[in-house]
Amino acid sequence: MLNIQNLSYYIGDRVLFDKVSLHVGERDRIGLIGVNGAGKSTLLRLIAGEYMPAEGSITKPADYTIGFLNQDMLSLESHKPIREVALEAFAEVWQIEARIKQLTQELADSYSEAKVHELTQLQARFEAMDGYRLPAQAEAILEGLGFKTEDLQRPLSVFSGGWRMRVMLAKLLLQKPSLLMLDEPTNHLDLPSIQWLEQYLLQYPGAILVVSHDRYFLNRLVSRIVEVRQGALEVYEGNYDFYEKEKETRRALQIAAYENQQEKIKQTERFIERFRAKATKARQVQSKIKMLERMERIELPESEQETMRLKFPIARMPGKELVRLKQVSKRFGDLRLLENTDATVYRGDRIALIGANGKGKSTLLRILAGTEPHEGIREVGHQVDIAYYAQHQIEALNLNNDILGEMVSSCPQKTESYLRSLMGGFLFHGDDVFKKISVLSGGERARVALAKVLSSEANLLLLDEPTNHLDIPSVNVLIDALQDYEGSYVAVSHDRHFLQAIANKVWYIDNGKIKEFLGTYQEFEEWYAEEWQRALVSAQEAAAAQKKEASLSSNQERRQRLKELQREWRRCQKAIEQLEARLIALEEEQQQMEQQMAQAGFYDEPGQVVAVQQRYAQLKDEIAAVTVQWEQQIQEAEQLENEIRAIKGE
Repeated sequence: MLNIQNLSYYIGDRVLFDKVSLHVGERDRIGLIGVNGAGKSTLLRLIAGEYMPAEGSITKPADYTIGFLNQDMLSLESHKPIREVALEAFAEVWQIEARIKQLTQELADSYSEAKVHELTQLQARFEAMDGYRLPAQAEAILEGLGFKTEDLQRPLSVFSGGWRMRVMLAKLLLQKPSLLMLDEPTNHLDLPSIQWLEQYLLQYPGAILVVSHDRYFLNRLVSRIVEVRQGALEVYEGNYDFYEKEKETRRALQIAAYENQQEKIKQTERFIERFRAKATKARQVQSKIKMLERMERIELPESEQETMRLKFPIARMPGKELVRLKQVSKRFGDLRLLENTDATVYRGDRIALIGANGKGKSTLLRILAGTEPHEGIREVGHQVDIAYYAQHQIEALNLNNDILGEMVSSCPQKTESYLRSLMGGFLFHGDDVFKKISVLSGGERARVALAKVLSSEANLLLLDEPTNHLDIPSVNVLIDALQDYEGSYVAVSHDRHFLQAIANKVWYIDNGKIKEFLGTYQEFEEWYAEEWQRALVSAQEAAAAQKKEASLSSNQERRQRLKELQREWRRCQKAIEQLEARLIALEEEQQQMEQQMAQAGFYDEPGQVVAVQQRYAQLKDEIAAVTVQWEQQIQEAEQLENEIRAIKGE
């Protein structure tokens, strides 16, 4: 367990934390959120011991270990293979292994009881430290994070910063520290790697403290949200969706309490003014004055930054087909990304382009933009104006300009009033527009670059990872802007909440072909999971058929197989009955809670509301999990029945 008590920290005259406290339990899953610059990463560095607090303390047991994944690791250098880098944390294990090899060699030459005793102890120690399994674990984690088997022997130095970060993450996961602190772990991962990491962390044996702007990731992983806000830590006992609802509830309660207190203050002040001059009321007046002086004033909560829904007009209406690709191929040496594939972007398309890193998503965007050489035909439709956003757009900003000047240079025909209003929608309020580009954070620069692209009046946007560097409020601004955008777009992103909010069509690259799914991202995920399950079942059935053909070569084997199948079928039926009973109990409890929440006065007790809502959310997850198990058992029972009938010749 780790305890933060009355911690304060300052940067110059700025108070970053003012007497904050936080308890991290043994298996806690905590999401640390807040706007950029609030102090999230600083808090992690304070916990890691990299910074020292001005006041307060951070205490933990002597054997408590902390693993910290931070953005500084992008620049780490090593010429060792990444498999070795991931295993570097276990120096003692490899020293023991080396000594075991040395003793084994020495004993082969000359027997010694002392050496046998030492060897026995070292082998027991090596096994207790999981030495035999560590290399396999390292390979499994690295491959789960997106590395190919042949990559494991390549040196770290040949990989880009994002891939180096994955190696450092693998190293931390192998170490299994008591507290795993992750600062934006999904920033450099593709969707398959994020999904793998989610599953891995759900089973992690220690505590997790994670900074992330990925709502899906937070909803899947964490059970507590800690918001860093105005020097304080505000705790919400639930995932990100719960945090959003609970924050609004707390805000409404505080406003109501503030208004009630203000009314009471006004009544008291009226009494004082009315009877101040009357001697007979002097004692009461003085009592009222002292009461006001002692009263702890409730503050009106600051309004959240209002975000305007911006309209981005297009200069002209394009034809039905915006860009058509015919028999397009693209290779880099022996690497084939696209092979004789076709695709068309139509007017009204809002396309999410997804897939693992290295599949060719960014390359495809550049081909659509006309900036990437390729084989095949690219045709641009009538009156199509294309704007392309990639990371180099951020780097291309003029550091000497202020924000307003940068926008004027991009949109000289627009008025200053319009541009200031526009930048307000991107969270640059008032005098913020006069900040120099050179002093902006990465997220702020990304917002400026996005504003330039969206205000270009193009009718086709090509967006490559537009949510990188953006915090959750900024992502919401971008979502609003794209939802109101009058043109079409193709967007690459690993932010699943963003993709779900903006897409009506999904593209993915499979075996060199551009495949298309009509629907939202979530509908695509559900469909893809069903397709994968169907393919898995088909493969299992094919394997089972081969096995059956081989194993039923004699009547005796056939009878034995029939008994096994019938025994398995009875087991499935029993499991189905148990799961059905569990589902009925859970659904009855859910119905009771719904009735409880519908009762008058339920929301008058905030403590009760939190407990009931948490249990209600748990019930939904349990019902979903049990339903999946029940469906799997039904499917298995049906397969067993088919095999039984096949053996019987029915």
